[in-house]
Amino acid sequence: MEVLRRWLILLSMVLMIMQRGEGQLLENFYANSCPNLESIVRQEVSTKFTQTFVTIPATLRLFFHDCFVEGCDASVLISSSSGDAEKDAKDNLSLAGDGFDTVIKAKQAVETQCPGVVSCADILALAAREVVVLAGGPTWEVELGRRDGLISQTSRVTGNLPQPEFNLDQLNTLFARNNLTQLDMIALSGAHTLGFSHCDRFSSRIYSSPIDPTLDSSYAQQLMDACPQNVDPSIAINMDPETPRTFDNVYYQNLIGGKGLFSSDQVLNTDPDSEPTVSDFATNPGNFNAAFITAMRKLGRVGVKLAMKVK
Repeated sequence: MEVLRRWLILLSMVLMIMQRGEGQLLENFYANSCPNLESIVRQEVSTKFTQTFVTIPATLRLFFHDCFVEGCDASVLISSSSGDAEKDAKDNLSLAGDGFDTVIKAKQAVETQCPGVVSCADILALAAREVVVLAGGPTWEVELGRRDGLISQTSRVTGNLPQPEFNLDQLNTLFARNNLTQLDMIALSGAHTLGFSHCDRFSSRIYSSPIDPTLDSSYAQQLMDACPQNVDPSIAINMDPETPRTFDNVYYQNLIGGKGLFSSDQVLNTDPDSEPTVSDFATNPGNFNAAFITAMRKLGRVGVKLAMKVK
């Protein structure tokens, strides 16, 4: 009986570790089984980037959307003949195809040298770093060892991704569910310096009466010119009107100037609890980069399914 009790305790501990999936990843996970992995992914991402700049924001956003639903397991890549996979959810329909293509091409290249070894989830995590670097942002060591997920359902997406009208409390609540702090959330929001959005995601701010008072008036007019009422829903504009192709801290300077595209962007500056961090990042790019690196590494641990290391 005592042996059985100890076995059950051990099994419970193992299950808890597997469920948490944090702190188990390794930077050198593929050192022996696929030593050229990072250079292969880097080359494929770079090649894709030469074809279209959209590679950068699309891949970075794909990583975030993957991790916040079912964890960082590449389940967002799964297709369903019945149209009920994660990628088919309303919040994911705007994910640009170039992000998917980046991961697919990198996976194909990796398979030629290391067949059946590296997960799509790890390739996506590496690709997310590479696009930040290509845009002039910082680099970091990526923890590896994720296993790809098999569950991908539209219903799992609802309520698990931030919405453009979220206030600070709603943002913090959602990020906290993924073991991310307010500082992490504000730092990750800085990725919007590279993003783009379709007009319907923010049209209520410029076509309400009155216009959202937190918007700079000239920026509001710029948005109305780019997104007239009843505009083609496929039209998208840059989230950073100043340096949309560079990973930098100008996003935070924009917030201070009333040029946050979403309400959930602008609230970071208007809410007194988050404003000091925005001010810090706007004036200290080193602080932003350091916080972003920390947040990306933490994001990469969310809900991971651990793979068995191949010797």
